[in-house]
Amino acid sequence: MKKLLILAGLIQPFLAFGQAKEEVGQSPWGKDDEIGALNRMSEESKLAILSRIASGKTYDLSVEYFVGMPSFHALGDPGYQFWLTHTPRGTVVDNPNGLGDTMNNKVSYTGDAISMYTHMGTHIDALNHFGLNGKIWNGFSADQHLGDKGWKKTGAETIPTIIARGVLLDIPAAKNTESLPPNYRITSQDLKEALTRQGLSLQAGDVVLIRTGQARQYEDAAKYLDQYPGINLDAVKWLVEENQVMLLGADNLSFEAFPPEREDNWVPVHTYLLAEKGVMFIEQMNLETLAQDQVYEFAFIASSLKLRGASAAPMRPIALPIRPKH
Repeated sequence: MKKLLILAGLIQPFLAFGQAKEEVGQSPWGKDDEIGALNRMSEESKLAILSRIASGKTYDLSVEYFVGMPSFHALGDPGYQFWLTHTPRGTVVDNPNGLGDTMNNKVSYTGDAISMYTHMGTHIDALNHFGLNGKIWNGFSADQHLGDKGWKKTGAETIPTIIARGVLLDIPAAKNTESLPPNYRITSQDLKEALTRQGLSLQAGDVVLIRTGQARQYEDAAKYLDQYPGINLDAVKWLVEENQVMLLGADNLSFEAFPPEREDNWVPVHTYLLAEKGVMFIEQMNLETLAQDQVYEFAFIASSLKLRGASAAPMRPIALPIRPKH
């Protein structure tokens, strides 16, 4: 892939100049809050959605990890690596357990290891991933809270298990097309059209997943990374400020579209959600089967790895169809 359009976009002459001043948000849930909008979950809200599960059918919304998978290598981040640490025949030759040929010929042994950037595959961005002017969500500063081994605040280990009402917004279907145009910016009007087509409305505390169709290219990294569509600022502001969504997700590489909308910020959607509003989001999801079956409302259940201090963590979300609410 050529240099990410993110970089080229910084000099695009048609980009909008900065709108309102961008500042990190102070949490309405207190000075020690590290999870932002996920505070909208409660035991009651989780039980309410779980009680509506209609069947045992499960939709896995995650992608596979494999050597050659899409990654942010254009920004210098490492790709996914996999290697074997033990093999059945190698164990016989090396005898690492000291048990000898007879035992190692009988009991085969395979072991492996991986190395990867935390923002690979299906993952959730933690609130420390992007900040503004040296601070992240809730005013935590890099000077005070960033150590050699990661952030002391809002690390991926703080992200709770998420159980909530999920809503899929299928944008290509709403536009009666198989593929969105290159670098297409999804607007709030697009989201409203999808909701109308699907006969749904949003509720405070929802998890909203946006299908761009990009996941169909996931096995081919060059195509998946090339000029992918994503959401714009107008759309996320409508979701967060007017609908009070709790969590967002999409099937593209980096949630928002590039080149950036603002001349003074190369990731305005990221900083608006994470730094200003405390709303996390999931990237690189697989929403194809959910869309094919036209399951637009569901129980969303997900947990991420507790990577202490990390700015993201792999996540395996699932969706279970629910009964309509009477």
